[in-house]
Amino acid sequence: MNATIKDVAKQANVSIATVSRILNQSSKGYSEETRQQVMKAVDELGYRPNALARGLINKKTQTIGVLFPEISGMVTSELLHGIEEVAHHLGQSVIVCNTASQGEKTLKYLNLLDEKRVEGMIFASEVLTDEYYEALKKMNVPTVLVSTKSAKYSLPYVKVDDHDASYAATSYLIRKGHKDIGMISGMEEDPIAGSPRIRGFKAALEDHGLRSDAVIDARGFSFEHGKVAFPELMLEHPLLTALFAASDEMAVGALSSAYEWKLRVPDDLSIIGYDNSKIAEMSIPPLTTIAQPLREMGEKAVEMLSGMMKSGTNPQSIIMPHQIIERHTVRDLT
Repeated sequence: MNATIKDVAKQANVSIATVSRILNQSSKGYSEETRQQVMKAVDELGYRPNALARGLINKKTQTIGVLFPEISGMVTSELLHGIEEVAHHLGQSVIVCNTASQGEKTLKYLNLLDEKRVEGMIFASEVLTDEYYEALKKMNVPTVLVSTKSAKYSLPYVKVDDHDASYAATSYLIRKGHKDIGMISGMEEDPIAGSPRIRGFKAALEDHGLRSDAVIDARGFSFEHGKVAFPELMLEHPLLTALFAASDEMAVGALSSAYEWKLRVPDDLSIIGYDNSKIAEMSIPPLTTIAQPLREMGEKAVEMLSGMMKSGTNPQSIIMPHQIIERHTVRDLT
């Protein structure tokens, strides 16, 4: 039978109230000698505090909620690794919800997290709609956006500048001597990872006096989206020597399709991806890509949220640096 707080109090020869104050790290009402005596009893009895009961007393659950549109993606896994690592270090539990980018499901999870009395929210990789914002506002807990931002609502965020990163990827291909460059993009109406990356791609081409019409909207960022979009792009623009894909998974999908077309990468076609997820290292050949510091973004989001939970004030948003990771899918034509 599990030991109770009453058992600890009896063994330490103190009151239950004293044990409670010590376990909840109250700074008043006991001596250091008493604290050591209680903690010794806790160790000897193997006592484990009931988190739910403690939360009811403290009105704190030490829990944060995280909403992802796609829990199985490689980008998500890296963000989540960073989130959980820092949350664990800070003594916070994490409830992760997979919304599948569905509005009704997202609102359902927000209501669930409100019922669980989470103390903070991390909203990741999705557009913050009016409905989502109103639900978050009703919860009345600190919220941080990661890998997304809102132009309408002043919530702090952690993300890479997608326009600048896309511009950098395209400029890299141009520096390598490529002039006929295409793009497989996400949805143009997506203001987070769709239109900013398309605009960055077109801006780099235009700044170098090149065309900017070879863009295929793949309607998503998965392997399958890239694989299906690749033939469409190549049929419309058969003279392309290089391709920028708006995610690594799309880029590897394009690699797979290029293999079926008997195109050699990078000899016949160069490809650069976006994210620097694990799949970029595992692809054959290994994928050159734009790196987002995904794990660090997750870590920063929790650090920001923790600060907000303590201070009640919003911190400055953070734009994280991107960089080009050179591997073996881009040929130098200079």
